[in-house]
Amino acid sequence: MIKKSKKGVAIKAMSCTAAMLMTAMALAGCSAGGKEANTDEQQTESVENTESIKNTEIAENEESAGGTETMESETTETGTQESSEMQSDVNEADDVRLRDAVTKELDCYVGAAVTSSELNNENVWDIVTTHFNAVTFGNELKPDSMFNYSNAVCPGTAEAELNGETITVPKMNFTRADMMLDKILQWNEKNPDNALKVRGHVLVWHSQTPEWFFHEDYDKTKPYVDKDTMNKRLEWYIRTMLTHYTGEDSKYKGMFYGWDVVNEAVSDATGTYRTDSENPNEPLSNDTHGNNSSWWHVYQSNEYIINAFIYANKYAPADLELYYNDYNECMANKKEGIIELIKAVQSAEGTRIDAMGMQGHYNMEWPALSDIETAIHDYADVVGNIQITEFDMKSSEGYDGSQEAKEKEYEEQAKRYGAIYQALKSASSEDGVNVTSLTFWGTADHLSWLQSRSNIGGGNTTGLPECPLLFDENYEKKPAFYAFTE
Repeated sequence: MIKKSKKGVAIKAMSCTAAMLMTAMALAGCSAGGKEANTDEQQTESVENTESIKNTEIAENEESAGGTETMESETTETGTQESSEMQSDVNEADDVRLRDAVTKELDCYVGAAVTSSELNNENVWDIVTTHFNAVTFGNELKPDSMFNYSNAVCPGTAEAELNGETITVPKMNFTRADMMLDKILQWNEKNPDNALKVRGHVLVWHSQTPEWFFHEDYDKTKPYVDKDTMNKRLEWYIRTMLTHYTGEDSKYKGMFYGWDVVNEAVSDATGTYRTDSENPNEPLSNDTHGNNSSWWHVYQSNEYIINAFIYANKYAPADLELYYNDYNECMANKKEGIIELIKAVQSAEGTRIDAMGMQGHYNMEWPALSDIETAIHDYADVVGNIQITEFDMKSSEGYDGSQEAKEKEYEEQAKRYGAIYQALKSASSEDGVNVTSLTFWGTADHLSWLQSRSNIGGGNTTGLPECPLLFDENYEKKPAFYAFTE
C-alpha cells in the first residue's frame, strides 16, 4: 500500500492564495531586466531530446549575452521566499530521508538536478539537503554557460598552451557554476555527515555548444576547422574544465564523484551515431542545435567521442568516474547503438568508461517494465555499472491537473515509480549489475522542464500540466516519494 503524504494531495486554498499574492507583489517590484522568464527547452533553437531540466534563465542570458538565448527549459520562480503556508514538510518529525532509504537498498548516490535559481530557493535547498546526497547542475556546467551564453558570437579569445603549442581559445566564464559550488562547499564544511557530491554534466554534447566553436577564428560565417584543430580545441576544453573543478589546486577538489563525458551521441531514428543531418529542417548555421551534430560534421566519425574519453581520462583524477549518458535508452535499436559506442570507447587505447547513464525520461506507459529490465542487464553486461541519471515521469494521456485527476494520477504514478525501483533493486542483487546512482531530474513538480510545451522526445506535446517528480507544487511529498521509502 503506497502511503500518501500526511497532508494529502489537495492544494490548500489558503496557501495558494497567499502564494499568488506574494508572487504578484514580487512581480510588481521587479524590473524587466531582473525577472526570470521561462521558455520551452530550445523551442526557438530546439534543444535535443530529453536532455532535460531544460532550463531557461533569460535574466542571466540578457545580462551576459545581450539576448534571450534559450537553454534547456525550466520553470523558475520569481522569488526564493515562499509564504509560511507553502513551506516544505521535509522536516516533519515522521519524515524518513529519501537518501537513507534508497542507500540501504542500492548503496548509491541519490541525486536531484538543480539550477542556480533553484539552489537559491529555500524550499528546494531544504529538500536537497534533507533528501539527497548528490546534485547535477541542469545547465551551469554545459559549454554555453562556460562561454557566458554568448551563443551567437565568440565572447572573445585568449592564448593557451597545449602540449608545447600556443593556441587561440575562447574566453570562459565559470561564475555561475562556481557560485553554486561555493554554496554546496560551505554546506559540506558545516555538515560533513550530510555532505553533497556533484555530478559533472556535460563535456561534449551536440546541443548547447555554440556553432562558432567549430569554425575558423570562432566565427560561424567562416569554414569549419579540420579535425586536427578541433582535437586541440576539444582537449583544451576538457583539460580546462577538469583542471578547474577537479585538479590538485582546485578549491572544489573532491566534490565531484563523476562526469558525463559525452551526451546523446546516438540517433533515435537509426540507432547509429548522430549525424549532421538528423533533422534536415534544422540548418547547421543555427547558433546551437537540437538534433544535428556539428561534432559529426567536422569528424564524420566517432573519433570525437573516442578522443573525448581519452582526454577526460588524461586529465581526470583516478577517482573521478567517467560516463556516457543518453535518453530513449530502452529502445531496442538505440540500445544496440549505445552498446556499440561503449565497446568502441572501451577498445580504444587510453580511455576508460565507468558507467552507462540511463536518463530515465519515462511516462506512465512507456517503456515497458520488461524493456527497462532488459536494458539494465544489457548495459551492465558491457560496462558493469549503470545509473539512472535524469529520472522523471510524464503524466498519463489526458491528465488535466484537476483535483480529481491529480489524486488518481499520484497513486498510479507511485505504482509506476515503485515498479521501476523494484526492477533496479532486483537487478542490483544479481551478479554483474551494479546501480551506482539514482538521480531525479528536478525536485518539485512546478519546476520541472515538463511544465513547458515541447515537441522534442519525451517532452510535453499537449501543453497540459505535468506532475513528474516526488514533491508537489507546495514542496510536499507525494505518494511517489513513499514508493522509494517504504
